[in-house]
Amino acid sequence: MAAISPSDEPRPRFWDKWRARYLDLVGSAAFQSWAARSLFTRAAAKRDGERLFDLVAGFTYSQILQAFVALDLPHHLRARPAYPAELAAKIDAPERRISVLCQAAASLGLLTRLRDGRYALARLGAAINGVGGLRDMILHHDILYRDLGPAEGFFRGETDPDLARFWPYVFGAAAAEDPATAERYSHLMSETQNLVSDEILASLSFAKAQHVMDIGGGTGVFLAACARAHPDVQVTLFDLPQVAALAQDRFERAGIAARATIVSGSFRDDPLPIGPDLITLIRVLYDHEDETVLRLLKSVHAALPEGGKIVIAEPMSGGQTPDRSADAYFALYCMAMGTGTVRSAAQIGELLSKAGFARVSPVKTGRPFVTRIVTAEKTVNKS
Repeated sequence: MAAISPSDEPRPRFWDKWRARYLDLVGSAAFQSWAARSLFTRAAAKRDGERLFDLVAGFTYSQILQAFVALDLPHHLRARPAYPAELAAKIDAPERRISVLCQAAASLGLLTRLRDGRYALARLGAAINGVGGLRDMILHHDILYRDLGPAEGFFRGETDPDLARFWPYVFGAAAAEDPATAERYSHLMSETQNLVSDEILASLSFAKAQHVMDIGGGTGVFLAACARAHPDVQVTLFDLPQVAALAQDRFERAGIAARATIVSGSFRDDPLPIGPDLITLIRVLYDHEDETVLRLLKSVHAALPEGGKIVIAEPMSGGQTPDRSADAYFALYCMAMGTGTVRSAAQIGELLSKAGFARVSPVKTGRPFVTRIVTAEKTVNKS
């Protein structure tokens, strides 16, 4: 990359100069020492200090959470509180280390320390078993943690992340032919898809749809939930052969097999089925680069009838208002995968417009950290 000479740099604006002076002041040791003692600033200084410390300690927090789940403390403490010594015997680990883990988990709100020295499962810790796929995702993060280091090398693009080998489907059908890999991917996706499906159906009505097709629909979690909620709707699942084959059993167990069609294929290489009046793309676009996404959206537009709708649901960047879950988590996850990007609703809207869609509209969700939604329509041609 060519170096930028000082003469090429833009001249700072007035507010840029003012902000630089302010930041120089805040960044000085003398000011920080004064702010910590002053009656007018010490509360803010304390909050900033705590936030900075949480950022510094963030990795240890994530390791505490992973050990909490991997050692199955929610299960061991579900029936009753226990002393660290009891847990250490069950887990076959040194008591001193389990005592440190319990105290650490209590500091993070996962456990509650009782007066007699026992530890009880707190509401936050109990919720881990109740949130679909969360436990599996936490355990899966050992791959992500390895991929993010060393941090400077990761952001320079000098590392060789393992996540790309965990999610090979993003590179095309040929990359996901190994049955074991496909099964591992499908299990994790289906476990976490329940939460996303619930959020979509709670935020958006599918009552007017007659035929819903889910592209990249995996094992059919969303379509099964959609069909149960709307007894008259027909559903079609389109995904890679190794993945789509796993959906038939789910549809039969859900009692919707008579209304469900499974089409195997790759949206990169194969035409999309014609007929559905509503097509969903759930956690698909952010796995791929703009060129692939635009090509997919054009294919969806061609497959829909006039008046047909598209629903896109996935993590989305906050854009002008950066969002912690999307911009500090999913964006890095995509980088570790080696392809794809987290886009804002506005960026997805631009791609939809380029593909020929109109009436692009973001849909408010109750839990944006689970998913955000953008819809659009193939407008009626009046010519």
